[in-house]
Amino acid sequence: MGLAFGLTLLVDAVGSVLVWKLESNVRRGDIHHFGDAVFFTTVQLLTVSSQIKNPLTAWGRVVDVILEIWAIFVVTAVAGSFAASSVPATRVRRVWRNAARRPDAMLVPRQGRRECR
Repeated sequence: MGLAFGLTLLVDAVGSVLVWKLESNVRRGDIHHFGDAVFFTTVQLLTVSSQIKNPLTAWGRVVDVILEIWAIFVVTAVAGSFAASSVPATRVRRVWRNAARRPDAMLVPRQGRRECR
């Protein structure tokens, strides 16, 4: 998770600079200073909405989409790592070992169980 946090800080910094360069000269936009760009980028990475308008330039929108994809990727990766750490490793190894011995065992219902219909 430390790697994800460090890379997200890097993406935040690069995204802030790009958004500031692309959107600071737009008249109808809300990003006028570098602080506005940092705020916008950080809020986008946290997947939280704010009162700042979305980017108005085409390249600003591209950067915004990349930020959103990164945020979704990091949130799902961190959630997956939490889920994986909650399952005991011995149980996972046993399931995979049994599946390797008998690949069809995962498809055959156990004796005494009713099938779901």
